[in-house]
Amino acid sequence: MTALRSSGRATRGLSGVLAGGLVALAIVMCLAQWLAGNSGSPGPGAAVVVGHLLAALAAVVLQVAAERSGGRTAVLASWSVLVLAAAVLWFGWWA
Repeated sequence: MTALRSSGRATRGLSGVLAGGLVALAIVMCLAQWLAGNSGSPGPGAAVVVGHLLAALAAVVLQVAAERSGGRTAVLASWSVLVLAAAVLWFGWWA
């Protein structure tokens, strides 16, 4: 039972780091769009910025749910943050 608790704690910790990373990435995308708009460069585009902002907001909401709840709800919320971060990186950066 202790291994399951520490595993859940580790998953919540990792999902918290990833949620924070998505927030930082959304801020960077907003700054990049703003700088591009001021310099006349094309920039990442409004759709990309909005997508990163929505993903960051969803990750924060899921992480709060993971921290405040227990059991399966916490595990599901933590894994959802992991999947969301992977999707943002895949579709927004690698694909």
